[in-house]
Amino acid sequence: MIPGATPLVADKLRKLGLQTQTDLVLHLPLRFEDETRITLISAAVPDAAAQFDVTVISSEIVYRPRRQLICRVEDACGEHGKHAGPPQVFPGPSGGGRRETASSGGDLILRFLNFYPSQQKVLQPGARLRVFGEVRGGFWGTEMIHPRYQLLRGDEVLPTTLTPVYPTTAGLGQATLRRLIGRALQEVDLGETLPDPVIKRLQLADLAASVRLLHVTPRETAQPAARQRIAFDELLAQQISLRQAYAARRMHQAPRLAGDGTLTGRLLAALPFRLTDAQARVWQEISRDLAEPHPMQRLLQGDVGSGKTVVAALAMLQAVEAGHQAALMAPTEILAEQHYRKLAAWLTPLGIEVAWLSGSQKKRDKAVVLAKVGAGETALLVGTHALIEENVEFARLGLAIVDEQHRFGVRQRLALKQKGLHSHQLAMSATPIPRTLAMSVYADLDVSVIDALPPGRTPVVTKLVSAARRHEIVARVRELCRSGRQVYWVCPLIEESEALQLKTAEETYAHLAAELPELRIGLVHGRLKSAAKAAVMTAFVKNEIQLLVATTVIEVGVDVPNASLMVIEHAERFGLAQLHQLRGRVGRGAAPELQGACILLYETPLSATARARLKIIYESSDGFEIARQDLHLRGPGEFIGSRQSGLPLLRFADLEDTALVEAARAAAEEMLAKWPEHAERHLARWLGGRAELLKA
Repeated sequence: MIPGATPLVADKLRKLGLQTQTDLVLHLPLRFEDETRITLISAAVPDAAAQFDVTVISSEIVYRPRRQLICRVEDACGEHGKHAGPPQVFPGPSGGGRRETASSGGDLILRFLNFYPSQQKVLQPGARLRVFGEVRGGFWGTEMIHPRYQLLRGDEVLPTTLTPVYPTTAGLGQATLRRLIGRALQEVDLGETLPDPVIKRLQLADLAASVRLLHVTPRETAQPAARQRIAFDELLAQQISLRQAYAARRMHQAPRLAGDGTLTGRLLAALPFRLTDAQARVWQEISRDLAEPHPMQRLLQGDVGSGKTVVAALAMLQAVEAGHQAALMAPTEILAEQHYRKLAAWLTPLGIEVAWLSGSQKKRDKAVVLAKVGAGETALLVGTHALIEENVEFARLGLAIVDEQHRFGVRQRLALKQKGLHSHQLAMSATPIPRTLAMSVYADLDVSVIDALPPGRTPVVTKLVSAARRHEIVARVRELCRSGRQVYWVCPLIEESEALQLKTAEETYAHLAAELPELRIGLVHGRLKSAAKAAVMTAFVKNEIQLLVATTVIEVGVDVPNASLMVIEHAERFGLAQLHQLRGRVGRGAAPELQGACILLYETPLSATARARLKIIYESSDGFEIARQDLHLRGPGEFIGSRQSGLPLLRFADLEDTALVEAARAAAEEMLAKWPEHAERHLARWLGGRAELLKA
């Protein structure tokens, strides 16, 4: 229990991750408010926060357009005139028409849309108040909506420092947080956890002084050395925790999947293509890991179409060569089934049985698969989340592969791995991860990157087209399909609603069917039953369907070489990673004349963020560059998805500061090797009881 916190307050603090006084000390302000001065109403600046000492002139409840409390106030005295600035002009509610100057009459409206009878009693004519809030022009004149206020009973002294505003949660007021944090700052030992040689080499500022400064000074105006010290210490704690997790896993015993090269050699000889140098390099890294006596924990990155699946197939075969089983889990049935079909086509001729498992399978079919996997008769199992159900048991699982690993929660990834005793794990991702993020978030993984596309793959041409020119795109689709090509037409997820997404796809399908009656058009979306979905996709693969209208279920894994055009409707609603993934579905044919094109249809007006996203995807086809800019736009929390990664979000560090990330990584390894007791103290300070393994 935090001293001074009631059980109810302690519960609210836990929601913020604050369980100790040290946590409170490191809970730095979001921003600061200036309550050190009083402003005259006539000097108020539009859309800026200010503090006034006022007297209530009138107070009434009005009912237009809704019930609200309206208080008209005026300056309590003019003794603060030295703070006054020039009069400001406030626009009326619609930006034009009736206008008032802030100095006309020198009064101000306080408007409360939600209020209690007790507030109504306090806010009576003659009451003296100190109010703080943002000033704006309103229907009744210059106003403040729901300002913070206190009743003045005498000459209340103004604060001498800026007032911190801390991140909080519902039911936990700023006054309570300030009181508890102020007490913690007096009682917590902020002595150094870093060894002197590290502090001196990196010329780090004093920690205690830096923390105290950042509780009373806005971060943007505080000394850079103080900001850097907090950011470095946070990154260092993250790095120590992840390196410890990495070392702990290497202490476990895992089956040595050395293999003899017979099956992998036969697959390589049978493939109609040769591995690229990048694929061959990555395969050797994985092969070496599998032969080690401790669990592999490797992330395989590769841009869309770089050939990750064949590397996964080789890894699975090496596990089989060593007498073990392998499983591959994908996030959607379409992707999982595509993996199953491709692996079966490659491996069945080698005498390897590949089984398929999904939640939509008939109970009888599923029971047959489970019996053979449990008996060890089936070597390779491919499927969806169904692989991690309790009734799925392997005879001797040696390798677990998770495709599009960021789409699974941390517990789901762990559940698959635990189907085998300390089995090896390979995570795959076609969402490239910027270097600083890989060094930070994935510091407990070995990372392999396929950084080249197979020969013959040409970049997809990307075009931005206003939705007003939709008829031109429809004509282009007709022309392409008549020439024997195939087209995707993708509809967005609207307002996070699957129902609305379905409605959009069906409406688009109906419109296109009416406009292009001579074409064979298919529709696929997430609510279709598995068999119906598979039938549509199979027809598209066989060119029995020329135009496929789809939702984002086709984002990953769909491979139709004859598809040369991707139309994305409402492209402004998609994230960069989605746009890049979807674009990668076309241009997969080896013939030069099949160069893919992606048309991004957008509605106007565009927000600044949407405009920035479309500009990035238009100008770059490099997944890693797109990911770097996406990280810059969204920040690390949204980019990786904190719930999926299991990673406590960085609050102070900027992951684009490569030098600081590298310095923290080096210091973490040095401290774990030379000063482990310092590393433990540092970890306890920053993560406390949350220093669990951050990765599954």
